[in-house]
Parts: sequence; C-alpha cells; structure tokens
Amino acid sequence: MENKRMIFSEELALVRHDILVMASLVEEGLGKALAAFQTNDKELAKTVKKADANVNAMQLKIEDEVVVLIATQQPVARDLREIFTILKITSNLERAGDHAVHLAKTAIKLSGKISFRAMERLERMVKTSQEMIRGAVSAYQKQDAETARQAAALDDDIDGEHKKISEEILKLMKKRPELLKKALRFLHTSGDIERVGDHITNICEAIIYMIESRHEELNE
Repeated sequence: MENKRMIFSEELALVRHDILVMASLVEEGLGKALAAFQTNDKELAKTVKKADANVNAMQLKIEDEVVVLIATQQPVARDLREIFTILKITSNLERAGDHAVHLAKTAIKLSGKISFRAMERLERMVKTSQEMIRGAVSAYQKQDAETARQAAALDDDIDGEHKKISEEILKLMKKRPELLKKALRFLHTSGDIERVGDHITNICEAIIYMIESRHEELNE
C-alpha cells in the first residue's frame, strides 16, 4: 500500500508540473495578445492564435493523466478533491486562454493603432489577470487557501478597471461617433479580460474546496 501511495504521489507531481506549464502558456498568451492589441501587430496576434493549440493540448494531456490516476491508483477522498480541482483548473485556464485569443483576433481586425486613454486601464487589467494566474497556481502548488483568497481578491481590481473603461468608452462614443466601431471592439475586449478574472476566481474557489473541504464563494 505504501508503495502504491508513493507511485500516486510521483504521478501527481507530474500533473502539478503540467498545470504549471499550462498556466505559463496562458499567461504568456495574454501578454503577447495585449502587445499585439497595443501595437496593431497582426503577425504577433497570429502567433497567439497558433499557440492556443498548445494550451488545449496541455488540457487534454492533464485530463488523460488524471484518468490514469483514477483507474490505477485507487485515490482516497482527499485525492478525489484534488482531482476535481485539477479538472477545474485546466478547464478555467483553457477558457482564459480563449479570451487571450479573442484579444488577439481583435488586434487583427482593428486598423491602425489604438489611442484611447482607456488603453492604460486595459493594460492594468491584463497584468492583474497574469498576477492572478501566478497566485492561483502558487496556491495550488503550496496547498495554501489564503494564497488562493489573495489571488481571487485581485479580481476586484479588474472589475473596477472594466467599469471605468465602460464609462469612458460610452462618453467617447457620444463625443466621437466616427469611432463607434473601434470603441465597441475595445469595450468587448475589456469584457473578455474581465472574464479572465472570473475564471481564475473559479480556480481559487476550487483550491479552497480541495484544502478545506468546503465551498466558498469569492468576490460576490
């Protein structure tokens, strides 16, 4: 039995490493998508779209590893909570990666660089979402519920910036109706990044459940 637990721990360590890789890919994708959006770099945006296939592949790889764990290692209750959390992490990271792709696609569609003052707010939203990803993964790796709560709390900053962007864009559209199409795309992009924060919050909630065996809703 002891040998079986050792094998389980070793295989779980590999899964945890793959989660770190997947999270790094999503974080990198967000950064590149933002850069493409800021500079209207269509080639860079295309690399983000292509790299998303790697995120999807990591999700499938991790899911396969989890299936093998369940089938061969007879996980106990605590193990099953972690397995549930792993699936929540990969699912929400994949969705966060999709939003990075949406940001990149918008960069391809827009003509010319964007000069909205709200761009600085969008940049802060992306950087905060990257910080949330790092915090959530750290919380999982360390099995630390408080770190998960701290990471989730950053979503309030993202929501606040999104609200201010919405207000600024609406005012801009009234003053500069010729910018309507571009402004609406910018607003939609802000909404995409706002949802990244929601997905990472979901991850943090799952981590807390894994550690404390209770459901806790964050950032209501």
